[in-house]
Amino acid sequence: MTAGYGSAGTGPAGPGDGGVPRGTARPGPLPPRIEPTAPAYLPPGAPGQPSTAPSPRPAWSPPAQPGQWGAPATPSAPQAPTAAPTAGGWGHGGAPSATPGTSTPPGAAPGPGWPAASGPTPLGATGQPPAHNHPQAPGTGQPYPSGTAHPGTAPAAKGRWLTVTALVLAGLLTVVTGVQAFQINRLSDRLGDTDSRLEAAQAADGTRLEGLESRAGALEKQAGAAFNPEAVASAVLPSVFRVRAGNSTGTAFAIGKPAAGGGTNLFTNYHVVDALWQTGEREVFLERTDQRFPATIVRVDEANDVAHLRTNGKFTGLIAAPAAVKSGQQIVVVGAPLGLEDSVTTGVVSAFRQAGGGEGPVIQFDAPINPGNSGGPVVNGSKQVVGIATAKARNAEGIGLAVPIKVACDGFKIC
Repeated sequence: MTAGYGSAGTGPAGPGDGGVPRGTARPGPLPPRIEPTAPAYLPPGAPGQPSTAPSPRPAWSPPAQPGQWGAPATPSAPQAPTAAPTAGGWGHGGAPSATPGTSTPPGAAPGPGWPAASGPTPLGATGQPPAHNHPQAPGTGQPYPSGTAHPGTAPAAKGRWLTVTALVLAGLLTVVTGVQAFQINRLSDRLGDTDSRLEAAQAADGTRLEGLESRAGALEKQAGAAFNPEAVASAVLPSVFRVRAGNSTGTAFAIGKPAAGGGTNLFTNYHVVDALWQTGEREVFLERTDQRFPATIVRVDEANDVAHLRTNGKFTGLIAAPAAVKSGQQIVVVGAPLGLEDSVTTGVVSAFRQAGGGEGPVIQFDAPINPGNSGGPVVNGSKQVVGIATAKARNAEGIGLAVPIKVACDGFKIC
């Protein structure tokens, strides 16, 4: 049914509004309308359904008009609708359409007496609700493209990713910490084992070092005990002199500590100085290379063929051996045979002869001696004096005799 609009007529009565005369002020915004449930879909041409499907509404928003929701109502000239509503021109939540297939844009007031558009989103072209309720991108009226995160989901997704990342990092840190703790534990065990092995090695080295020191000491003793004529001669020669007593020459050597009044005590044979002793002369001379030192005959022992001399010069005295010699012991004899000073010969002790026939004990040795060796020292490998060379056997070779040093020291008390 179609109703005409005139200058004095009234607008069409909307469903449930009872109609409002034209020119009458509206009391205010109407309450929201409850939309009926959408009817079941009917194909075009069916009874009660237009022959063609209505066109979709354009997506636009006109400016607010007076008398609409949120805009002040001001008197205005009445406007007549361009067309009367027809059957099937109502859309859900919209105003009646002028012609089938069209509708008033959402939110626009069709005119005085018509309610503002409200309610749910209009149905699609087929009269069915949209297939999906996707959020729309601002300013386009279209849903977000597939696969694109819209603003409502981005923060939540980002937060989830941050949580997952934090958990993964925490797990990795836990694993790394555990591995490091395991490695540190293994290193500590290895360090302890290394310390134990080092201590054991040090203890073994200390034991070996002690053994080496002991062996070195024994070798030194053996080396000291080994016979070295050169070393013996080097130590003894500075204390041995050629002695000249009148027309006789022989040998003398310094012995013991320095004399009580200063100077040096010496030993020689009595038969070297007997000519001067018998005449009452007491002065003799000690010669060494180009040096000459006067000495005095202090005492003599005719029975043991020993004489005690003293000089004011200071010389190093030789040391007397504390023990008696043994057969086979190696010796060095130092003297001035035939006046040839600083002569050295070597040999061994052949025997130690006890006293007999009114004579004292003697040492037999095989070192060569000649006239002029009388009074010279017989020295062992320890650089100690064991006797005083005194004679050699005539018509024989390798038989020399010496007075034991103990006999001379006991008789004169100067050793």
